[in-house]
Amino acid sequence: MALQIQRPTGAFVAASWTALFVGGAVFLWGVWNAPKMALNERGYYFTLLMYGLFAAVSLQKSVRDRLENIPVTGIYFSLCWVSVGLSILLLVIGLWNADLNGTEKGFFAMSFLLALFGAVTVQKNVRDNALADRMEQRTRGPDTEAQ
Repeated sequence: MALQIQRPTGAFVAASWTALFVGGAVFLWGVWNAPKMALNERGYYFTLLMYGLFAAVSLQKSVRDRLENIPVTGIYFSLCWVSVGLSILLLVIGLWNADLNGTEKGFFAMSFLLALFGAVTVQKNVRDNALADRMEQRTRGPDTEAQ
């Protein structure tokens, strides 16, 4: 049975990028506009978002690499899982101790998770499109590229 590669639809690609940008932008907008939040707290949440996004993309890539039989060390794979979990745990701890009402805490949590979801799906789409490009190139052969 041959491996069948399908590109993600344009709508899914657009939804993925939208989730990433809306989640990240809304989270940062909330951090910027939180009236009682000190500058060091703002830095904490910004760094937490960047760490979470990187961890989520790294985890998605590691999972995909393993599915495609590309070697990924166990320590790196475990570190990816720990990093995603740690970023979420640190967000929960930060929000638990923040001087914010419940609605604001929910706002931060949901926008953070939306951004992580967007990062994972964008990475998946980029990987799927790159794989589809490679497969199409193989089926066309080197002669058709010059035309």
